[in-house]
Amino acid sequence: MAGKKKFDYAAAMAELEKIAATVEDPAVGIDDIDRYIKRSKELVDACRAYLRTARERLEQLDS
Repeated sequence: MAGKKKFDYAAAMAELEKIAATVEDPAVGIDDIDRYIKRSKELVDACRAYLRTARERLEQLDS
């Protein structure tokens, strides 16, 4: 049984930076930009969830 892969925040941020640099290239087509936007949303949502969970864990430690 395969386990769920652990989220890598640093890798997600690096991918977002790469996407940002890519879509700034005038040679990138609109269809590609749409795909990058969708992927960016997935990454941002995952990062937010990760940070929310981290904050909740820290708050529990303070209690």
